[in-house]
Amino acid sequence: MEAQLESLSTHTASSSHTIIIEPARGWSALNLRELWEYRDLLYFMVWRDLKTRYRQTALGPLWILIQPLFSMVLYTIIFGVIAKLPSGGVPYQVFTYCALLPWDVFNDAVNSGSTPLLSNRDLISKVYFPRLVLPLTRIISSLVDFSISFIILIGMLVFYRLSPNWGIVLVPFFLLLAIIFGLGTGLWFAGIIVKYRDFGQISSYLVRFLMYASPVVYSSEIVPKQFYFIYHLNPMANVLEGFRWALLGSPPPDWRMLGISTLLALVLLVSALYNFKRVERSIVDIV
Repeated sequence: MEAQLESLSTHTASSSHTIIIEPARGWSALNLRELWEYRDLLYFMVWRDLKTRYRQTALGPLWILIQPLFSMVLYTIIFGVIAKLPSGGVPYQVFTYCALLPWDVFNDAVNSGSTPLLSNRDLISKVYFPRLVLPLTRIISSLVDFSISFIILIGMLVFYRLSPNWGIVLVPFFLLLAIIFGLGTGLWFAGIIVKYRDFGQISSYLVRFLMYASPVVYSSEIVPKQFYFIYHLNPMANVLEGFRWALLGSPPPDWRMLGISTLLALVLLVSALYNFKRVERSIVDIV
């Protein structure tokens, strides 16, 4: 009997094991595969955002066209007619509208990363889902707006007899770079804004500063040469130059600076994702 008990205890000790739970490290900490598992939720939230964005408005979805067109008219009057800024021989209204479309996508990407945790705090405190679904929802909705506004831009190109060059195939790349830079900027602000709400104002001021530090209403040709390198470290400067080169026949972007700014934007996004995942663990307790 003693031999049997000894054999049983030995077997139990050998078959037991210890489970150690540790936080994920490296790329696995991002758990981007989880976004695919929640793709149905992403689709639903995009559809909800598109339906509710202009609900109880007199003009409804027409605001998708009115907003960039109104900005185009305003900037054309102030900077094209009054200030007489050069536009490289291209009609100023087309020159500005071509830059406003990717800029609006960038602006939405910044807002999508910085504000969704607060605006959806009731939802995230009740049920779990990947928090990255929230900024991606806004970005995809913004791409729908971009597609509609881009049709208007094509009509303007036909009206003014402007022919895109082969660079039009790179338009998706330039648009993706604007999203990467915007989302990375927004996600870095997200964790700070949750704790300190006034940083939301700082992010809006930063976007406003970047707008005038990017060739939205002017040509980058007027930038002094001594500031050329610093100026083109801004990814949006290269994005806007790329759009105008591809669609309006403007001078091509500096490919070397485009590569450097793309690398900077990727580093910003990856670091922002890690920071966002770190903040995500305690977000429910904060909001």
